[in-house]
Amino acid sequence: MRIAVGSGNPVKRDATVRVFPDDDVFAEPVASGVGEQPMGREETRRGARNRAEAALGTDAYDLGVGIEGGVADVEPSAASGDEGAELYLVMWAAVTDGDRWGVGAGPSLPLPTSIALRVGNGEELGPVMDDVLGESNVAENQGAAGAFTGGKLTRTDALDAAVAAAASPFLSDLY
Repeated sequence: MRIAVGSGNPVKRDATVRVFPDDDVFAEPVASGVGEQPMGREETRRGARNRAEAALGTDAYDLGVGIEGGVADVEPSAASGDEGAELYLVMWAAVTDGDRWGVGAGPSLPLPTSIALRVGNGEELGPVMDDVLGESNVAENQGAAGAFTGGKLTRTDALDAAVAAAASPFLSDLY
């Protein structure tokens, strides 16, 4: 099967290869159709769907995969005892063959307060992480997920989970 990932980011392609190891996976840079820093689960999810649809249409592919990372407010439950909303790193993936769709989420990780303040004031998470870590292209390496978990969960790991969730209708006969 030929699969297009709607991004030129090698981490997103690698995450898709993990889910579809026996298939040919190609990176196809496409626009997400959402903001550079998606805010909220809905905008992030929409970006993943837009990328999947655009990637499928770029060539003769069997599946299009879209992956989008964003930042979302998560309101605490009354039982949690927490005060106020927190910002979380969220990731969504979408998979389509043009007729059927699968959409799924990866893990959600709380942003450290200093980073959440900068992102909440309009900065994009990727450049903030580059600045905080004193590195370049964190998003194409360990990602914020790797930095936040001390390397226990890399960006590829986190995106792999989102792609596997979204690919469920294409991996299981239960759908």
